[in-house]
Amino acid sequence: MRLMSPGPNDSLLDVGVTDTGWRSSNFLEAGYPWPDRITAVALNPMPTFQSLFPSVRVVVADGRELPFERHQFDIGFSNAVIEHVGSRAEQRRFATELARTCHRVFVATPNAAFPLDPHTLLPFVHWLPRRYRDRILVRLGQGRWAGESNLNPLRASDLVGLFPDDVDVRVIRQRVVGITTVVIAVAEPRVRSEVAEIGSRSG
Repeated sequence: MRLMSPGPNDSLLDVGVTDTGWRSSNFLEAGYPWPDRITAVALNPMPTFQSLFPSVRVVVADGRELPFERHQFDIGFSNAVIEHVGSRAEQRRFATELARTCHRVFVATPNAAFPLDPHTLLPFVHWLPRRYRDRILVRLGQGRWAGESNLNPLRASDLVGLFPDDVDVRVIRQRVVGITTVVIAVAEPRVRSEVAEIGSRSG
């Protein structure tokens, strides 16, 4: 709310909601003052979510291929989803679709540079090369997080690099005792300078 300063007339797209009875899992919808302005996207139908948040419109779609027009929404929001969509190329598709369909974008992901992975609760394992990481995860009973398609952590530079060249991206860091735990990318269309505009017209 502080970073994006939404108003009652702003349309908001939330990509990656969860079908659970725990309101904290969908904290945006639980605390947002204008839920009727939210469109939520999920890979599957969300009956529990819809019963909790009946004012929110739900669309079943893939975040890497959104069925919306360019800048159809004022604000795009996605929390702790982009690390689960696959390879860097697939993550780039996800970020690009958010930037295409939303005028301004807020994307948060756990920081891969933090020593403890919040998914497995294992220290340092996520820093290993993937072939070793996956073997350890399977051996420790954490096989659901093995494989790039299940978990592909991002550092700040990785996240910024996913967005297209025609947007400006700034990084916000959520810290605990001075160490970044969550990386947030706030992206919006790049403003062309007046000089560039004049040059393009005269050229």
